[in-house]
Amino acid sequence: MSSSAVHNSGPSVPAASPVRRSGLAWWKALVTGAVGAVVVNLIVLAVAKLAGASLIVVDGGEAHPITVGGVIGASVVPLVVGTGAALLMALWKPVFLRIAQYVGGGLALLSVAGPLSSGADGGTVAALSLMHITLGVAVVTTLELRRRH
Repeated sequence: MSSSAVHNSGPSVPAASPVRRSGLAWWKALVTGAVGAVVVNLIVLAVAKLAGASLIVVDGGEAHPITVGGVIGASVVPLVVGTGAALLMALWKPVFLRIAQYVGGGLALLSVAGPLSSGADGGTVAALSLMHITLGVAVVTTLELRRRH
């Protein structure tokens, strides 16, 4: 045997596997939540239109039609602003993610009072209410995707 040979000193130890995180990065969670809310709310809008809902809300004597652009804006802006603020605060204290889930979900449920008290037809009220609930679910889910990170 040559002097450069290395002898096996015992059983080999398997290499440690890398730590795998299940959550998404903050920006991926935010984009996923916003896209998900938009897609679901556009489906609700299409179904309401096919069902014959007027998709017009009268406010102060003025008729406001519910449009695709309006649904996209109303789905993305509140989610990105509110969830984005929660994600920023969570960089300081991670507990803000859980708090924001309760607050965001609760505010979305409370906002259903708007469509319920509008003078719109039943199909429009149902569609708008479902859109508000969808946004609440999107907020809670988005923050959960990040919280699991």
